Amino acid sequence: MPLYDFKDTNTNEVFEKFMSIADKEKYLQDNPHIRSVLSTNPLIDPTRLGVKKHDNGFKEVLQKIHARTPGSQLNKTSNI
Repeated sequence: MPLYDFKDTNTNEVFEKFMSIADKEKYLQDNPHIRSVLSTNPLIDPTRLGVKKHDNGFKEVLQKIHARTPGSQLNKTSNI
């Protein structure tokens, strides 16, 4: 289920809610003072997912290990 951004037109408060699209439509019908707003958040946020991109130095170390280790499986198990 996606995360939607809403704005309360009475208080100008902007907030997020996690719900299905069907629940979003019902929520907006039941709350006429709430409006859906466009999100400025990226669709996929690596920080929220707990995924970090390795820096070039780390990738270089992995490449050197792979090159110097016979039978290394690093090229199949990492993003070098």
